[in-house]
Parts: sequence; structure tokens; C-alpha cells
Amino acid sequence: ETFLLFLRVYFFQCFQGVSVLNTIIKPFYFHVTSQGVQVAFKAAQGIVGYIGPYNTEITLAYKTVLSNTGTYNPATGIFTAPVRGYYYFSFSGHNVSNRPMGLRLMKNGVQIVTVYNHVAGNRYETATNGMVVHLNVGDHVYMRLRANTWIFDNDNNHSTFAGFLLSAR
Repeated sequence: ETFLLFLRVYFFQCFQGVSVLNTIIKPFYFHVTSQGVQVAFKAAQGIVGYIGPYNTEITLAYKTVLSNTGTYNPATGIFTAPVRGYYYFSFSGHNVSNRPMGLRLMKNGVQIVTVYNHVAGNRYETATNGMVVHLNVGDHVYMRLRANTWIFDNDNNHSTFAGFLLSAR
């Protein structure tokens, strides 16, 4: 069981956004259940072009849902934990580097982890990060776009937010 858990996290991180995820890896991360509850989602910004920059930080709503067991709300961008346990969350952000991109993974209003791409010319850049987080029932996890930064996405789904239950505890 520990080895399968390792494989789920490893392959999910390696193949995030790649079609291999849907055919080979998806059964691994949908396998985890807790009292009959499957918990997993993946969403992208989708065909939106640029989001930002804004003068204040905003919560990002990833509206192109690629998979969802019902715990992620694409209207608000908020994942709500249905069971207590350890979850794995990952995200990616894509931008053109003539402006910065700053993303924050949040739990109940507190930053868990962040990425920041500094201005670096005029090229496309992607940043990713992931974290194992312990959640209680009703905890909220979501993404924030830092003030005065931007993010980009198109039909290639470069900018994503995903999570799944590792083990209920």
C-alpha cells in the first residue's frame, strides 16, 4: 500500500497534464477510498488567455474541470475536504515572462506553498509546486494570484490545480 501511494504521487507529479495521466495513472489516484468516498479533482484555467494583473490578490477559479468527484467547486475555485486525512495538491502556472507570475496555494486563508516567476525577458515560463497537507472535514484549499502578477492559459491546459486524498486519518 505504501508503494502504491508513492507511485500515485510520483506519477501524478511527473505526468500532470499529460494524456498518460488519463489512461494509465488515473486508476491509481482514484483508487484511494475512505468509507466509500473517492476524493480527486483536476481543473485548468482553460481557454481564457491572460488573467491579471490586478491591484489586489484574487482567488483563481479553475473552470475547465478535467476530473472531479464533487469536492471541487469550479465557480469559486475552492476545494472542500469531505473527510479528514492527508491530501496531495499540485498546481502549475504559465505566463509570458515580460510580467511576473505569483501563485499561492492556500488552506483556510493561510499560505501553504508558493511559486513566483520574476520578469525575465519575453519568453513562456511554467512554474509548478505540490504539497501533502493534512485536512479536517470542511477545510478549504484554493489558489490565489498575487497582486500585480498574471497567469496565462489556453486549450493546452498549462495552468492547473489538482488534488486527491492520500489516506484518511
